[in-house]
Amino acid sequence: MEFTFTAEMWEWRGPAPFYFLSVPEDQAEDIREAARVVSYGWGMIPIKAEIGGIAFKTSMFAKNGTYVVPVKSVVRVPLKLEVGDNVEVSFELGA
Repeated sequence: MEFTFTAEMWEWRGPAPFYFLSVPEDQAEDIREAARVVSYGWGMIPIKAEIGGIAFKTSMFAKNGTYVVPVKSVVRVPLKLEVGDNVEVSFELGA
């Protein structure tokens, strides 16, 4: 199952900064159904994602009624992505 969306990148300032894209609610419903098959511990969902031509693997998780896709530094830094940027991401569930 493949998904593509554009969202504003945001930052969570826990013990270290982490950057995320929130999945639009209409796509979250489709993910919620598929998650039962592919999720593992604590509801994590493995994905293969691509942003700006850079492919990477990560795990998304549920937050605030939708899901969030982490944007790794190996993607964010070379593409010079910053908080507030609109970022397009494509991903496939079950990496």
